[in-house]
Amino acid sequence: MLEFEPVRVLAPSPATSAIPLVFDSPHSGRRYPTDFAYSCDFAALRKAEDTDVDDLYDFAPKLGATLICAEFPRSYIDPNRRLEDVDTTMIDGHWPHTVDHSPKTKSGIGLVWRLLDDTTTIYARHLTVSEVQARIDRCYAPYWEALRRAILNAHTQHQRVFHINCHSMPAQAGRLSWVKPGTEFADIVLGDRDGSTCAPEFTNVVSEAFKHEGLSVAVNDPYKGVELVKQIGKPTKNHHSIQVEINRKLYMNETTRERSADYLMLKASVEKVMRRVAAFAVS
Repeated sequence: MLEFEPVRVLAPSPATSAIPLVFDSPHSGRRYPTDFAYSCDFAALRKAEDTDVDDLYDFAPKLGATLICAEFPRSYIDPNRRLEDVDTTMIDGHWPHTVDHSPKTKSGIGLVWRLLDDTTTIYARHLTVSEVQARIDRCYAPYWEALRRAILNAHTQHQRVFHINCHSMPAQAGRLSWVKPGTEFADIVLGDRDGSTCAPEFTNVVSEAFKHEGLSVAVNDPYKGVELVKQIGKPTKNHHSIQVEINRKLYMNETTRERSADYLMLKASVEKVMRRVAAFAVS
């Protein structure tokens, strides 16, 4: 069993009117299970975290929105991957489920990560079938269940839902990136999978709100969104989903993971942005 609850849900209080806006932070978990048994340096392992993204968005309930947070680290199991994205070369024994590798898996960062962004190997061992299945059952499945419930509740109540998939990104592309290593990223990168996961008006509202805060914005360059926005974003059904990547240079020291002096200023800007998004969601 895990030593902690795998998912944290921040919901509006009964005194706050719920709105059709759901946030989720799948990669900010920093409670490392005792059965992880990684062999790499812990400081290097932590670089996989979207550290403090859950805190950056903890104002969500004040807006009437819900925030879903993973407590487990993405390097343990990544909820932003398909269940079929299993790297069977990591497993001791026969994996009994369907396997369909994506480019993420081939790069070593599939459902269960094999490598860090600098290509460091995480394990000096193979994982057992029961180990990987337990991670799915105890972490991955509860996360998806909590998020799907929040999405369904919002849509049932309002006949529409807007979903913000919350992430942070390194200031520069690393060795595993599909763009040239060292490439510097914008302050904010929005991903709507080339317009397929939400109405263009939603992308535009989010983009313009960040620009209003003096931040540079790129859309689908280089991050388009992965499995969460792909599965949730069904604009024809009034399910609108977008990924938001915040450049870590804006709020933290990427080596130590410590918050910078600009942290609170950025958090205030993110809240201002999302207040504009909330107004759009209820309009």
